[in-house]
Amino acid sequence: MNSFPGSVIVLLLMFGRSNGDSVTQTKGQVTLSEGASLTVNCSYKTTGYPTLFWYVQYPGEGLQLLLKAAKANEKGSNKGFEATYQKQPDAFHLEKASVHQSDSAMYYCAVGGTVTETAGGAEHK
Repeated sequence: MNSFPGSVIVLLLMFGRSNGDSVTQTKGQVTLSEGASLTVNCSYKTTGYPTLFWYVQYPGEGLQLLLKAAKANEKGSNKGFEATYQKQPDAFHLEKASVHQSDSAMYYCAVGGTVTETAGGAEHK
C-alpha cells in the first residue's frame, strides 16, 4: 500500500447482513496525520438487539475481529480502539485517540445475529 511519510491511511468499507438488517459507515479512504484522532461512523438498522462487530484487515493479512458488543451501552476496546453500542441513536462508532502508521488498514462494521422480543420471551435469529 502506498503511503505518505508521517501519514496514516485508513480504508473503510461497508459490511453487513441480509434479511433487513444493515449497517452504514463512513465510506472511502481517510488519510490522517500520525497522532491524529480517528472516528469511523457506523449506524445500523435492525429489529431487536443485534451483536455488533468491528473487523480490521491489515495489508496482506486476513480479516480479524477487532471489537464486539452484544448489548446496549456495552463498550468494546482493543489496541487503543473503542466503540460503544448505542441503541438511541443506533450506532457503534469506532474511535481511537491517536493513530499510528501501523493502524493503516481496512475497517469493517458488521451486524450479527439479532435477538427479538416475542410474546413468550426472546428469539435469536
